[in-house]
Amino acid sequence: MSAKQLQAVARDRAGKGAARAVRRQGRVPAVIYGGGEPAQSISLDSNQTKQLIFAGQFLTTVFEIDVDGHKTRAIPRDYQLDPVKDFPVHVDFLRLAEGKSIRVVVPVRVVGQDKSPGIKRGGTLQVVGHAVELMAPPDAIPDFIEASVADLDIGGTIHLENITLPEGVRPVSTENVTLVTVVPPSGMQEEEPAAAEAAAAAAPAKA
Repeated sequence: MSAKQLQAVARDRAGKGAARAVRRQGRVPAVIYGGGEPAQSISLDSNQTKQLIFAGQFLTTVFEIDVDGHKTRAIPRDYQLDPVKDFPVHVDFLRLAEGKSIRVVVPVRVVGQDKSPGIKRGGTLQVVGHAVELMAPPDAIPDFIEASVADLDIGGTIHLENITLPEGVRPVSTENVTLVTVVPPSGMQEEEPAAAEAAAAAAPAKA
């Protein structure tokens, strides 16, 4: 994954008052931290930052931030939006250390619904995990994890361990995380116990 270029300006002052002054200038206060270096206060163009956030996958995108000619590879760790107007009010970036994996949250993309025998028989697709936590090298962060239900029948389930992850990428959790399942229609759920009870009643009693 190649880093996206992002222009920034260094901020001399931190604090709420300084942040408000930055926002009045049409910019977003931000900070770059981690990597064994002091935190650096910066500001970003407000319109560009809003576009990047709402384009999606912002928190899994690696940026090369150019601060007055000095470039730093970093990844967004958090951002805050104005609760009323929905514009960005602050962004936190984590410096990326060479050779170290980082924890990321990656969305799950479900495909193959039109081929699933279980869905064709009236089953309902139930997405249990909409996103998964992974440890990944910064240059190998996947945009999404694809879960295909093309072969899934009613009662079938796909777990994270069934997904082939990119090289160097591993799940954070050691548990067998459930991603999707095809559940039977409500009528079938009611009919199966009734059929079992009827079969038991019809069976001859053993001596």
